[in-house]
Amino acid sequence: MKIPIPTDIVSVDALGAVFFVGIGGAGLSGIARLMAQQGVAVSGSDAADSAVLEALRAEGITCHVGHDAAHLEGVDTVIASTAVREDNPEIVEAQRRGLRLWPRSAGLRSVMVGRRTIAVAGTHGKTTTTAMLTCALIAAGAQPSYAIGAEVASLGANARLGSGDLLVAEADESDGAFLVYAPEGAIVTNVDADHLDNYGTVEAYAAAFDEFIGNVADFVVLNADDPGTRALVPVARARGLEVVLAGFADDADVRGTRLVVQGTATTFDVSSRGVDLGPVELAVPGAHYAVDALLALGAGLHLGHDVDLLIAGLGAYTGANRRMQPLGEAAGVRVYDSYAHHPTEIRADLAAARAIAGSDRLVVAYQPHLVSRTRVYGVEMGRELSAADLVVVADIYLAREDPDPAVTSALIVDAVEGPEATLGGPVAGLAQELLPRLRAGDVLLTLGAGDITTVGPAVLAELDGAELDGTGA
Repeated sequence: MKIPIPTDIVSVDALGAVFFVGIGGAGLSGIARLMAQQGVAVSGSDAADSAVLEALRAEGITCHVGHDAAHLEGVDTVIASTAVREDNPEIVEAQRRGLRLWPRSAGLRSVMVGRRTIAVAGTHGKTTTTAMLTCALIAAGAQPSYAIGAEVASLGANARLGSGDLLVAEADESDGAFLVYAPEGAIVTNVDADHLDNYGTVEAYAAAFDEFIGNVADFVVLNADDPGTRALVPVARARGLEVVLAGFADDADVRGTRLVVQGTATTFDVSSRGVDLGPVELAVPGAHYAVDALLALGAGLHLGHDVDLLIAGLGAYTGANRRMQPLGEAAGVRVYDSYAHHPTEIRADLAAARAIAGSDRLVVAYQPHLVSRTRVYGVEMGRELSAADLVVVADIYLAREDPDPAVTSALIVDAVEGPEATLGGPVAGLAQELLPRLRAGDVLLTLGAGDITTVGPAVLAELDGAELDGTGA
């Protein structure tokens, strides 16, 4: 549901007891952590139990499984996920009691009060860039607070309260949340039309980034390699912001050269306004991760931190959950999982997976996310999946939408050119669809923003102790 953004967003210490509806989500769990670490009485609920809820409980946060109006006893403020429906009993009870009812964006803005915020926005790469900048700033001694849209192994969590005055925050544009923030500085990774179910048109989506730039106080780091962020340069300069271009383009202020992606690592050299800064070695594979690192480095340098410490911090980043995440190996099959659900993301992740696979087969199991996105981008998704050796496409993950018989996964399968492509049906049975097709040496990549996360572990469990030959199970 869409909850109105309040005109007066008060600081955390004025919220009283806070309850999160959908606390297990990547966004809300991080805000809940930050508030609890500031001494706020925090509790919440989610539809199902999860590792996230277990971790929050270990940190002293009460987490209920299931939604019930009785959970709001003693609560002053309710913060809800956009995925929650209007008839949710906790939402209904909050409205009946006249409690402060906020969307996620207002909750994060409340945490920002009194802190110097660096907001990371963009269609793709927000999570990775936010995490990389956080790792770099920690290595440089800045002790920042951070809120990231995924669990990050090298940081230990998706959010933590630091002792410094900086807050690094992932700024999500999907529902317009990033327009609520007024950061000191910002990074925009790229502008590539998405979430048209919310924005309506490509032009409206791009205009939202113009508006976001208008809320930034001091500086913005922009991707020199992306036409969408290039279009923001005159907008930012007209508003008096210092602009830092980062990327592999010849005119980038923070410029990468000599890019090599091999196996699970990425290396490149970096310079700043013509001055050589040395090599950067990343422990994650992909040219897109190199760009993310350059953007993070651009922000860190603008903030005045030591370049060698920043580069060391980038090297310590080992990835975020669901971002080309290695899940394990069984029977000679290596399994990775990633969040990619847009054609641009699919292209980048398949290029990285191909570097990992080398001469071995790349098998991709893809779950489209949202009917509206599949309607617009289904054919492009299929074309990008053509870079694999074998493609299995599951049913569309509906999330907040209703099914449309005219828009199905067949739209994607029919657009795949070259490799064998087939419909995989419901995610619940996808592991069984994949097993007979797998061979020793394969790299299996599961892709999508829905519940396809369950497929990789299921495949690994089935293959544990098994023996595959070169022709399949």
